[in-house]
Amino acid sequence: MSTKVAATGATAPPAALAGWAMFDWAGQPFYTLVQTFLFAPYFANAVVSDPSQGQAAWGYAAAFAGVIVAIGSPILGAVADSGGRRKPWIALFSLMLVVGLCLLWFATPKLQGPMFFLVLAGYALAFAGAEFAAVFNNSIMPTLVRKDQLGRLSGIAWGLGYAGGLVSLALVAGFIVTDPSSGKTMLGMDPILNLDQASREGDRLVGPLCAAWFILFVIPFFLFVPDNRQAGRPHSESPIRDALKSLWATVRNLPNDRNILWMLIARMLYADGLAAIFVFGGIYGASVFGWRTFDLGLFGIILAATGAVGAVIGGLLDDRVGAKTVIVGSIVILLIGFLGILSVDKGSVLFGVPIAEKQPGSGAFSSQGEQIFLAFAILIGLVAAPVQAAGRSLLARLAPPERMTQYFGLFAFSGKATAFAAPLAIALVTTLSGSQRWGIATTALFLIGGLIFMLPVQETRRSE
Repeated sequence: MSTKVAATGATAPPAALAGWAMFDWAGQPFYTLVQTFLFAPYFANAVVSDPSQGQAAWGYAAAFAGVIVAIGSPILGAVADSGGRRKPWIALFSLMLVVGLCLLWFATPKLQGPMFFLVLAGYALAFAGAEFAAVFNNSIMPTLVRKDQLGRLSGIAWGLGYAGGLVSLALVAGFIVTDPSSGKTMLGMDPILNLDQASREGDRLVGPLCAAWFILFVIPFFLFVPDNRQAGRPHSESPIRDALKSLWATVRNLPNDRNILWMLIARMLYADGLAAIFVFGGIYGASVFGWRTFDLGLFGIILAATGAVGAVIGGLLDDRVGAKTVIVGSIVILLIGFLGILSVDKGSVLFGVPIAEKQPGSGAFSSQGEQIFLAFAILIGLVAAPVQAAGRSLLARLAPPERMTQYFGLFAFSGKATAFAAPLAIALVTTLSGSQRWGIATTALFLIGGLIFMLPVQETRRSE
């Protein structure tokens, strides 16, 4: 295939476009099953005997991985932007993801000693591998379609990611992972695999299953997506040195454009807060209500479906009222939803209104507390996709066209630079206070900070 796809206005073959979009489908189960709805709550509530200590340990591991991603992403992103081949890097980081996911199999209940730290290291390895692979995968997109088709391709891939997370969650929770109290899956049936329930093999299998899913569905990417150098970009003899020079030049120029500077700082903060909500929200819900596999699986399916609806609505609103308005409104709704779920405890809602506690053996979301928790969580799900998608479109409207690639590289950096901060804050406060609620409450500071820095941004709409 010609290396001048984007430059000549041509579009890559359908197989290449489908293969690139399938990368999101392949990788999303790590975020949905491991990081949010199934494995993280299992780790905090079963691998570690004390849920607060489990949440803190998971937070420290996420913070460590976030530091690695923050240091490496801007450099690797600039290297990718220099025009070199990307697939070898993607293969390397995909291997990191797969190995890290497989190590989660060793997370037996009440695990201690070296194996405990091996499991945490596996999670950190998978986290870094997934994020680094995404840096190079995203850099391929401009070589596949014309500029006026980038949003469409990105949106299709985004939607496939949601669908991949939803389908994988339904399959794993519905047919494999069981509730320890009943021995049944989320669908109320026996698991299709003969697994030892006492050692929670179903929960431990989540990591290897996500690895197998990724290996299977990433094949079209490696088979059909061209690995071309970007048109007009000569090969660099010192890509890392040149990447660092380019990154430094872009950073030095930021004070000259306050709109983009405030916008990037805002995105850095609210992205941290949003990621923390998804990582620790399921952990908190499982601890408060004693949720098992069925409850967590159903909770994840509802939020994934809600997120897909929110993505469509947010995209329509973005074109009508502007990206900044969507972002500000989304952050406000995020704060309302987050404070709402934080206000729910075993015997009270809204920080003190007494309610009846959930009865052992009762159905999913049968208690008032669960229903109120779910209502606030749906608010979060509705705006989670719009606040992220609108950030990308806002930068496209603010950045000068001749330096668009540089600014999008910095945009990627802003989403990773402090990825460790919110998990670290949650882990530290949880450790010091001994309270999961106080630990997770620190997330509100990141959302409020993002809102404050976004308010002075003045959105401008550039004509094509």
